[in-house]
Amino acid sequence: MFKLMFHSPRIAPNTGNAIRMVAATGAELHLVRPLGFDLSEPKLRRAGLDYHDLASVTVHDSLPAAWQVVCPARVFAFTTAATTVFTEIDYRAGDVLLFGPEPTGLDAVTLADPHITERVRIPMLAGRRSLNLSNAAAVAAYEAWRQHGFTGAV
Repeated sequence: MFKLMFHSPRIAPNTGNAIRMVAATGAELHLVRPLGFDLSEPKLRRAGLDYHDLASVTVHDSLPAAWQVVCPARVFAFTTAATTVFTEIDYRAGDVLLFGPEPTGLDAVTLADPHITERVRIPMLAGRRSLNLSNAAAVAAYEAWRQHGFTGAV
C-alpha cells in the first residue's frame, strides 16, 4: 500500500479527516513535525471520529527522521508548481505521496530533497490557489488505490 506524508501540517481537522481516510483505504499516514496542533486536540479527534484505532499514523521529528523509517523507493511531492499531473503516475506499493503545510505547501528546501522522485499536481481551474489538504490527499490516495484495483475493498 502507499503512504501519505504530511510535512508540518497546521490544521487539526485536516489531519483528522486524513486519519479517517487512511483508515478507510488501508494507507499509512506519516506526520512530520513541527505540527501546528496537539494530536489530542478535540477538533482532530472529532474529525477522525472513531477511526483512530483503525488508522496507521506515525509521527516523525523531522523529514530526515521520517526517511529513515519510511525508506521510500519513490516520493511524489504534490505542488501547484509541478507540470506532471498526478494521474500520469503509475503508483506502486510503498510510494510516498508528500504534501506540505496549509496554507503554503511544500517549501523550496523540501522540494529539493533528493528523496523526491517527481513533483506532481492536481489540476484546478485558473486563478485557484490550492485544494484543502485533506481533500488533495484523498484525491491522490484514491487514484493510487484505484490503480491497484481497490485492494481489500468490499
